[in-house]
Amino acid sequence: MPRMLHAVIDWLRRGYPDGVPEADYIPLVALLRRRLTGEEVEQIAAEVLNSPAHRLDRTDIRVMITKVTDEMPSDTDVQRVLSRLDPPGWPE
Repeated sequence: MPRMLHAVIDWLRRGYPDGVPEADYIPLVALLRRRLTGEEVEQIAAEVLNSPAHRLDRTDIRVMITKVTDEMPSDTDVQRVLSRLDPPGWPE
């Protein structure tokens, strides 16, 4: 995995130390899509969700990403995700 993706995963883990709550999946992917390619988002989602607490496979992740294009998150959802992540901490 490219170094940049490792940095993004570390950034997400700092913002969500207990894992990403299901309610934040769609807004989080929507925010990531603004900065990353679809393939990078899939790789990150797979890495973050690849834990015993999450029972999603690659198909589930693709469905979530596809949902973003059809169901954009509300402003409240976006704010909730942004409040968890440290924007100045975005890896460069």
